Amino acid sequence: MNRSRLRDHGIAIGALPTGAHNAITDVPGVLVGHTTLIYDEPRVARTGVTVVVPHADPREQQVFGGFHSFNGNGEMTGTHWLEESGLIDAPIGITNTHGVGVVRDALVAHVLGQGSGWLLPIAAETYDGVLSDIDAFHVRPEHVFAALASARSGPVDEGNVGGGTGMICHGFKGGIGTSSRVAATECGAYTVGALVQANYGWRGDLRVDGVPVGRALGPDLVPLPRASSGEAGSIIAVVATDAPLLPTQCKRLARRATVGLARVGGNGYNGSGDIFLAFATGNVVPRRGGLAELLMLPHDAINPLFAAAADAVEEAILNALCAAETMTGFQGRTAHALPLDALRG
Repeated sequence: MNRSRLRDHGIAIGALPTGAHNAITDVPGVLVGHTTLIYDEPRVARTGVTVVVPHADPREQQVFGGFHSFNGNGEMTGTHWLEESGLIDAPIGITNTHGVGVVRDALVAHVLGQGSGWLLPIAAETYDGVLSDIDAFHVRPEHVFAALASARSGPVDEGNVGGGTGMICHGFKGGIGTSSRVAATECGAYTVGALVQANYGWRGDLRVDGVPVGRALGPDLVPLPRASSGEAGSIIAVVATDAPLLPTQCKRLARRATVGLARVGGNGYNGSGDIFLAFATGNVVPRRGGLAELLMLPHDAINPLFAAAADAVEEAILNALCAAETMTGFQGRTAHALPLDALRG
């Protein structure tokens, strides 16, 4: 469902090169899958679920991770244990606000079905109730299982897909976006990828590579989905890298998603749940066994990864806006796509 991507319009964020697909899946072993739900009867659905699989065998080979809450009016399950252990041992789910519990439980069922024991999985949400009848609880366990079954490497579908199906960003149609960077450090080159579910922001705050595009595209030119569209949204960002980072470094990397968000025009408003997750596959930690030998990128060498994360999150948001198509949904509300000719002006 790719209408286009930002670079199709001659705009490149930052100076770092991208990975092969300019996607989070450029980090080796990372997979992404979607289930998209669009129908009008018996109740309007413009919703879905997106999963990010951090490792080929996340239950037996855990990876280090960390999270950051820029503004906490949202939900990301499993973060207490992540903060305590620094480990991620299951796929990550992203969906709508009223579906987060179902997705979390389905991730548990998926792992139990593979013969593993207890877990506290990570499931995150943003609110899609403007375009979807969110109180109908459309997302069910089988939709999570389907997203997991479809998870793959390579190009990632963006825009009106998966958990991003009904999302709105800066008053335009938003959704799923992704991007990646290759960062050279004194210890070698590493890939940093980001995937966002973009559902936040006021129209006038939107900037594209520093240009205040949102101010030029007011409601008189592109109508808003509803008069109050803007503040009460959220964004989830997942940042991945193949660098050998420890949990505290993953947490630091997650914080840099804030920089990318701010460049596009996200201010962490009171009604916004801006929650960011980062994981690193450069160390894999066996779930069972004795001592684990670990590597660590020195703190003094981590700056290129910080820059890569900020750039990747910024471009991932803009890719979501470029890919998303105009959508009409619940109660006849319409979220219009970002006019792409505005990027060429």
